[in-house]
Amino acid sequence: MAQRLGLVALVVSDYDEALAYYVGRLGFEPVEDTDLGGGKRWVVVRPPGQPQTALLLARAVDDRQVAAIGAQTGGRVFLFLHTDDFERDHAALVARGVAFEGAPRREAYGVVAVFRDLYGNRWDLIQPFLGSGAESR
Repeated sequence: MAQRLGLVALVVSDYDEALAYYVGRLGFEPVEDTDLGGGKRWVVVRPPGQPQTALLLARAVDDRQVAAIGAQTGGRVFLFLHTDDFERDHAALVARGVAFEGAPRREAYGVVAVFRDLYGNRWDLIQPFLGSGAESR
């Protein structure tokens, strides 16, 4: 039996604010935005050209979920955005106002730079080196 991750839930404070950031700043594609009633929506975005894994933007509905916004992994890098052209995508993100924590660096597994999304979640933008094992991370 083959398995894969389809969606990763990301707790956000507001659907429209999150959509504006992930689509407008990160360049993700909107996949679905369905009204579920009672103020709930099913909002899905994904990196361009990535049909398999997407983010479900899940609006926080109670104090516990609000407290988790931007801290779902306790400050560790949460999500890894792979690219086939680091320089192109890094420049595009910077041009759209994405702030990186530091300069890009070469590691044993690839070229990487860390940025925070609008909620403070830490992301790696990474171009894995072939054969490093990082291409499947």
